[in-house]
Amino acid sequence: MTTQPSPAPQSQRNVIFSMLVSLDGYIEGPKRELDWPIIDEEFHTFVNEREAALGTFLYGRRLYELMSEFWPTADQDPTQPEYIHAYSRIWKEMPKIVFSKTLDKVDWNARLASSDLVEEVTRLKAQPGKNISVGGAELAASLMRLGLIDEYELYIQPILLGSGTRMFPELQNRTNLRLIETRSFGSGVVYLRYQRANV
Repeated sequence: MTTQPSPAPQSQRNVIFSMLVSLDGYIEGPKRELDWPIIDEEFHTFVNEREAALGTFLYGRRLYELMSEFWPTADQDPTQPEYIHAYSRIWKEMPKIVFSKTLDKVDWNARLASSDLVEEVTRLKAQPGKNISVGGAELAASLMRLGLIDEYELYIQPILLGSGTRMFPELQNRTNLRLIETRSFGSGVVYLRYQRANV
């Protein structure tokens, strides 16, 4: 089942936190395992379409390094399917901003954040253009606490991990959300897209 109402007009770019998550709310296993998500052609094609429509990726150091280990050359690997090649091209072309106090240099159409988190993201949101994706639980947690995330995209995997890295941190305040899109995949993965109720 898929539902997708017409998007409401917006005066600024939205920041979107998108993540594969277990049914019990974890994005990594207890030893940071990432071998449990179901990622097939149907799923990856859908993700490719959504990511291609974005304007900027925001990364913390760890996720940037993880992504840059594989995606820059994935489209040159003949053993990989076309949907992997397609995402590799999307990833390389997408402007990326990396928040890190330890990295001196980043590549692949990326730049290190030139100011603090609030200033950088507030400036990005006010600029014209396509929406912004934030990747990485720690960076997203900081943005959640600052009230700077506008949408949450959950790809709920049919598994209970029991423990690990949680998608959502403890927050001091409630955030009311409204469901604006859903999709079910043949693998059992369910996509839920929520928007902050005051956006």
